Amino acid sequence: MIRVTNLSYTFKEGRAPALRNIKLEINEGEYVALIGPNGSGKTTLIRHFNALIMPESGRVEIDGRSCRDTGHHVDIRRAVGMAFQNPDNQIVGMTVEEDVAFGPGNLNLPPAEIRSRVASALDMVGLTGFEKRTPFSLSGGEKQLLALAGLLAVSPRYIVLDEVTASLDPTARANVLAILERLQAQGVSIVHVTHNLEEAAKADRVVLMNAGEIVADGPPGEILTDGERLKSVGMAPPTVVELMSRIMTPGVRRPGHILTLDQAAEFINSCLAGAGYEPGQDQGQGQPVLREAE
Repeated sequence: MIRVTNLSYTFKEGRAPALRNIKLEINEGEYVALIGPNGSGKTTLIRHFNALIMPESGRVEIDGRSCRDTGHHVDIRRAVGMAFQNPDNQIVGMTVEEDVAFGPGNLNLPPAEIRSRVASALDMVGLTGFEKRTPFSLSGGEKQLLALAGLLAVSPRYIVLDEVTASLDPTARANVLAILERLQAQGVSIVHVTHNLEEAAKADRVVLMNAGEIVADGPPGEILTDGERLKSVGMAPPTVVELMSRIMTPGVRRPGHILTLDQAAEFINSCLAGAGYEPGQDQGQGQPVLREAE
């Protein structure tokens, strides 16, 4: 697991700490969404996970290896793959296949194994056939998929994503999320920093940060439906949560954890059926859509 114990970090003396006494555990095969407003410390925290930043105080351990111990850095960085918001920051190859081969090549794997890993990674992200393309001829979404393929080729136990979907169109975003779902099914742990709360709803856990601290940690249905807490840290609740809060009337009990349009539609349809309203019925002839319970 990734274990963070009493972690604090300050970039410059005299400035407010970027992280304050963080305690966090992320287990094998778990999908954790890390959310919070800009400046809340999300990126600073995850850069401790593969020893890009050293703890100022406290401990960060990856599978029991301390990030403070430089002798563990090779193993830690092999275990924890990280993708940044701007994929140009981590593309190093002259062609797509060279870029994906860079990681396994540095592991001194046999050439046949490297070719196999490159082909498998490109197939998983949907870039088969792009092998001879130059990375900088790719679209932004394709570059992000290329960066993800580079991570997959070294088979990390943990994948850490820093706003990788922020600049993607809906199709490319859906592709990335589908890949993450498949990876988790294979036992890979996912840590996904995102401002998109609809994406966060797909995680097993949501960790909410503000001003360098963890202010909430729990299931998506608990964290993301608490609109007042989200607004208190400057975040807008998910669209569906805001919708449900606006259409509710006194006396109608809403189940807690409605996070998707499908869940909202199912609940609204049940209310309509309870009010005697049939789908397709003329609105003027039916009962009120959501009325106070009798």
